[in-house]
Amino acid sequence: MSQTILVADDHPMLLKGLIQELEQYGYKTLKGALNGATALEEIITEKPDIAILDIEMPILSGFEVIKKATEVNTKTKFIILTSHKEKAFVMKAKKLNISGYLLKDEPFSEINKCIKAVEKGETYFSKTFNHIFSTKVSPELKKIKFLSPSERTIVRLIAQEKTSKEIGELLSISHRTVEKHRANIIAKLDLPPNTDSLTVWTTENKELILSL
Repeated sequence: MSQTILVADDHPMLLKGLIQELEQYGYKTLKGALNGATALEEIITEKPDIAILDIEMPILSGFEVIKKATEVNTKTKFIILTSHKEKAFVMKAKKLNISGYLLKDEPFSEINKCIKAVEKGETYFSKTFNHIFSTKVSPELKKIKFLSPSERTIVRLIAQEKTSKEIGELLSISHRTVEKHRANIIAKLDLPPNTDSLTVWTTENKELILSL
């Protein structure tokens, strides 16, 4: 039995082209969605076997669609098809426990391989996705795990560009205590022992930190 597939992308030509490719391969497709809200509505009402979603769409992002659909216990399996290779997007995709993550510049044969894998209950991620996760995301996550809950809070506040004084006021602790925490965080993250190193690290990993 052919799988029913929903495709959602806010670029009409891309959407039309992908649906045509899928149909040529014998897949049964729904009419498609140009925004996240329509995609979510179709997932809930039509119950497709697989939904292929762009991340950046009007009204609801692909990630928001997946999160909301999961909350209503949908059985639809999700594949992200995107141009994004940033660490934060890779991290969010991993956290959502999706079935596939592909890049738009890959050939359609990769999409077909991904669908076939998902049909079998497997996951399929592009080589680029796996490379970014193993070399850029995973090492930073391991570092963050060494931090205490209070230190993680301070790292998030630094990522939000809060000063030590502002952090102290928000957490009701002294400036000296904040600075002591910063020194401990720098040591745990194995950063150079200067005050700027933590600010530089949080800036470089801002999206990753704020996605936790």
